[in-house]
Amino acid sequence: MTQLMENPSRLLAKQKSVIVDISDLKISNNPEHVIVTYSLGSCVGLTLYDPVIRVGGMIHCMLPLSKIDKAKAALKPYMFVDTGLAAMLGELYSMGAQRKNLIAKLAGAGSPLGRDETFKIGQRNYTILRKFLWKNNILIDAEDVGGSKARTLYLYMEDGRTIVKSEGKAVEL
Repeated sequence: MTQLMENPSRLLAKQKSVIVDISDLKISNNPEHVIVTYSLGSCVGLTLYDPVIRVGGMIHCMLPLSKIDKAKAALKPYMFVDTGLAAMLGELYSMGAQRKNLIAKLAGAGSPLGRDETFKIGQRNYTILRKFLWKNNILIDAEDVGGSKARTLYLYMEDGRTIVKSEGKAVEL
């Protein structure tokens, strides 16, 4: 990760921000878009970007596996890592993205309540995400995960730059 010289919030003023809420997914091929999600704690944020056709997206997942509530997963597939990532890949592929070109970067998967958190949601989100990507032959290019800090994740559609901001510092993944 490299330290950025310019504040990502200031960079956003030059472009149109597209907000990814919790349990949400946004896909774009508009070079003016900056896709952003806030408050990644135990949730996991993943960006996938195809630099050849300049299409990409970001997802913000809360929970690892949809089997805990199939009805909820049917209504909100992006809430869960397993159903959300499957939907994300489907949408990217429908826009022409190719698996071999995808650049994966992620943030979050922390333990905001400390290392002794009972359910270890962040760790479980991270494990399921890595397993899903591995099974789909997608390697993770960069990540900023774990710990107890909240993160904001940015994806610049013009060139695929991915930036993580936390504790007042912004770094490029």
